[in-house]
Amino acid sequence: MLKIAIVGAESSGKTTLAKDLAADLGGSYLPEYAREYFQAKGDVAYTLADVIAIAQGQLSGEAEAARWQRTGGADWLVCDTNALVCKIWAEVRYGYCPAAITACWQPMSYLLHILPRPDIAWQADPLREHPHDRDVLFALYETALQTAGVPYCVVGGAREARVAAVRAALRTQMGC
Repeated sequence: MLKIAIVGAESSGKTTLAKDLAADLGGSYLPEYAREYFQAKGDVAYTLADVIAIAQGQLSGEAEAARWQRTGGADWLVCDTNALVCKIWAEVRYGYCPAAITACWQPMSYLLHILPRPDIAWQADPLREHPHDRDVLFALYETALQTAGVPYCVVGGAREARVAAVRAALRTQMGC
């Protein structure tokens, strides 16, 4: 199974792009675990322990999808976030990232990370906290991806342009 992770600032179009890519590639879509977590919790107030649990839950979802793939599922898994999002979240909110989160981010297990530019309108959501810091957050994500030395693709603009940019990056990454 080939995995793609979409990471980046809040309200930058990650979920829309993840769904669009899964459909375009004929793959599976793995939702952002934080939404499921907070819905089950019934409250959006959180601590660092919650961020750790979310990173672990996201990684667990990827493992479950991989098990499903071995039984005849799709060739592609498009992850709407991964533990890098929790790493940046912890660093911004708490000033550091605990080892429990760092252990969940396995950057080399993805064929490609996609980093959407925050060039779309902000949409308010109870889980979003940084409407005015999206460019700063974008830079933190890009620095983390560069530091990790993993392949990544920056996308922006309209939905179709984003999907086309990812398609081109995948062709390059796969040598096609």
